[in-house]
Amino acid sequence: MIVKPRIRGDICTTAHPKGCFENVKRQVDYVKSRPRFNVGKKVLVIGCSTGYGLASRICCAFGQNASTVGVMFERRARPKKTATAGWYNTAAFETIAKKHGLYAKTINGDAFSTEVKNKTIDLIKSDLGKVDMIIYSLAAPRRVMPDQTQVSSVLKTIGKQHTGKTLNLRDRTLAEVTIPCATQQEIDETVKVMGGGDWKDWDGTIGAAKDHLLKTANEITNEVGGVKAYISVNKALVTQSSAAIPIVPLYITVLYKIMKDRGVHENCIEQMYRLFGEKFGQKLSFDEKGRIRIDDYEMKIDIQQKVLDSFSRINNDNVEELADIDGYWQDFYEMFGFGFSNVDYDEDVDIDVDILSID
Repeated sequence: MIVKPRIRGDICTTAHPKGCFENVKRQVDYVKSRPRFNVGKKVLVIGCSTGYGLASRICCAFGQNASTVGVMFERRARPKKTATAGWYNTAAFETIAKKHGLYAKTINGDAFSTEVKNKTIDLIKSDLGKVDMIIYSLAAPRRVMPDQTQVSSVLKTIGKQHTGKTLNLRDRTLAEVTIPCATQQEIDETVKVMGGGDWKDWDGTIGAAKDHLLKTANEITNEVGGVKAYISVNKALVTQSSAAIPIVPLYITVLYKIMKDRGVHENCIEQMYRLFGEKFGQKLSFDEKGRIRIDDYEMKIDIQQKVLDSFSRINNDNVEELADIDGYWQDFYEMFGFGFSNVDYDEDVDIDVDILSID
C-alpha cells in the first residue's frame, strides 16, 4: 500500500510504518550519542507509544540499558487501513531494542482497566521480579471506571470563559475563539480521567487534574514504603494531545519561533534525556509546589515576555514572521511518520507490521 498523510481536524488518520521507524531510530541515535546515566534498570512505562512516554522509554532503554515494559492502547493495521503511529513506533522500538540485546515487552489495552493492570503485574513478576521505576505518561479523552460507568475529560476553563486568539493551521490565519467554562461535573470527570487516581492504582479539567496529580504524588510517597513519586512539568510541544487544545497551537508556534531563535528549543527526546540524564543525575531541585521543572527554558522571564509581546502584535499580516508554522507542521507530520527526507513515500509498503512481544 502507498501511504500518504490524511488530515482530519487536528489529527492524521494514517501513519507510515517506515517513517515511524525512522522517527524512533533518530531518537535512539540521539540518546546513544549522549553520556550514560543510571536511574533504574527495570522500568514500567504507562503510555509508552508516542510523545513523552515513548521518549521516556527510549531514554531508559538506550541511555542506561534498562529492561522496559510498556503499556499502550493502539490499533494494528486492517485491510486498507494503516495501524496507528503508536503501534508502528512500538514495533520499531522493540525491533531496535532486540538488536541491542535489550529486554522490551509491551501490553496493548486499556491502561485504566483492572485486566490490563493484572496482566502487566503478572508479566513483571514472571520476567523481571519487580521494577525500579514507573513512568506514568497517560493522556486519554475518556475512562471506564471500575463500576463500568464512562467519564470524559474536557478542555475548558474553570471559573469563567476565556476568549483569545487561535491559529487556523491549514490556511495560516488568525481567528478568535472562546473556550467555555466547565461545569462542576465536567471538572470532576476530567480529574478522574487525567488526575492521579489511576496513577495511584498502579502503585498501590487539566488544571484541576494537575493539582490532583500533585496531591497524589505526595500520597504515594507518604503511603507506599520505599517509593518516591515525582511530577515533572514539561515544555509545550506538538503532540497528539496538545494539537487538540484550543489556542495552544498558536502559543506553540510563537514559542517555537522564539526558542529556536535563542537556541534553546527542545523536542520530546531532548526533554526526557535532560530529565533522566541530567536532572536525576544531579541533586534534584523542585519548584515551590515540589515539581521538577524541565519547562525551565520555556518559562524564562525573557522568553515569556517575548511570547506576550508577540501575542500582542500578531495579526494576519505578520503571522508568518512571528510564528513558526512550518516547524509546527514538520513536528505534526513526523509524529505520524511523514516528512522524512530519506523515506520513499511513493513506495508500496507492508502496513501490517508485527510487534515482537504481541501475538
